[in-house]
Amino acid sequence: MKKIKLIVVDDNEEFINNVKESYFDDDAVEIIATAKDGLEAISKIENFCPDVVILDIVMPEVDGFGVLANLNYSKMSKKPNFIVVSQLTGDNFINKAISLGASYYLVKPINMAMLKDRVKEFGGLNAPKKKNTLDDKLVEQALKRSQRTLDEKLANIFITVGIPAHIKGYQFLREAIKMAIDSPEIINSITKKLYPSIADKFATSPSKVERAIRHAIEVAWNRGKIENINNIFGIKIYTANDKPTNGEFIALLADKMIMEGA
Repeated sequence: MKKIKLIVVDDNEEFINNVKESYFDDDAVEIIATAKDGLEAISKIENFCPDVVILDIVMPEVDGFGVLANLNYSKMSKKPNFIVVSQLTGDNFINKAISLGASYYLVKPINMAMLKDRVKEFGGLNAPKKKNTLDDKLVEQALKRSQRTLDEKLANIFITVGIPAHIKGYQFLREAIKMAIDSPEIINSITKKLYPSIADKFATSPSKVERAIRHAIEVAWNRGKIENINNIFGIKIYTANDKPTNGEFIALLADKMIMEGA
C-alpha cells in the first residue's frame, strides 16, 4: 500500500513531536519532512512534493498565508492538500486560508485523532466528505459572517470619525482597508497595486481613487472629530494640524481590524 507523504510545518517543536509520535506505528502515513518557518517550508514542499501538508499560520520569516501564496507549483508533480492548524480563530483567517487553497482549517488545541483522519482523508485513503456537509456549511457561514462583521465595523468607524457614506472616498477607503487586511504588504505598493486594483473594481482611474480617499480623510478632519479618531486607537495619535496620509490611515485601520480579528 502506498503511504501518504506528509510534511509538518510549525514553529512549535512540541507540536511537531506530538504529530511525529502519533504516526510512530502508522503504516499508512510517512512524515517525509518538517519545517519551523515559512521559507524552509516553501523549499521542502517544492522539493519533496508531499500529498498533505499540516501548516501553521504564525511563523518566522514567512507566515502560513505567505507559504500558500508563494509556492511554485510548476516545480511540483502535483499540488498538495493543506490542512491549516492554527490558534487564530477569526473568520477572516479561515476565509483567507481557504481562498489561498487550504483544504481544511483546525483550531488549536486540536484533537490528534481528528487531525489524523483529515490527513488520511485528504491523502486519499479515507472516503472524502460529501459536499455540503456540516463542516462545509460552517465554513461558508464563517465566510459570510466575516464579510458582514468587517463591513459593520468599518461602517461604525467611518460614522464615528465623520466620513459620510455618500461620498466616493467612503467606498474606496473601505475597499483599501479590506485589501490591506488580506495582504498587509500591499500598503508598501499603494500607488502601483492598491489604487489600480480599486480602480479596476470600480471602473475608474487610480488617480481618482487616490483623490477620493484623500478627500474622505479631509472631510473627517474638517468636521473636527479628531478626538473620536484618537479614541478609536486608544491613544492620542493626531491633532487638528496633523492629518495622516492615505497610506498611514489605511494601514492604521487595517492593523486595528487585524488585531481585533475582524
